[in-house]
Amino acid sequence: MEKLFYPAIFHEAEEGGFWVSFPDLPECLTEGDDMQQAYEMAVDALGISLASRKEDGEIIPKPTEVNKIDAEDGILVVVEFDMMEYQKKHNSRAVKKTLSIPEWLNEEAVARGVNFSQVLQEALMLKLNIGR
Repeated sequence: MEKLFYPAIFHEAEEGGFWVSFPDLPECLTEGDDMQQAYEMAVDALGISLASRKEDGEIIPKPTEVNKIDAEDGILVVVEFDMMEYQKKHNSRAVKKTLSIPEWLNEEAVARGVNFSQVLQEALMLKLNIGR
């Protein structure tokens, strides 16, 4: 999954700052003291919402085209989100995997001090065309 771009509506709050809603994700709401903080909070809220949907096996909706959104009394802003970067930042705990390799290859790798976990991670990232 590459970068995603979701439309958000930034509403001026009565007490100052902004509150943010996403037309495609009704559960995704946040706020900030100013536009910059509201945008940063919107990126985080979008990440939590999309990652939660992905984890629960729910459909991740396609972003609505911006020309089809009525911003009403707010400001329409497109929020950029990178699922891979979010996963790296928030879901990097180690997972134990069991695998099998030929005995001779294991002996040679152990003799040369190969870090199996590192080699597997590098090979998987290469195979999946994922940069570090």
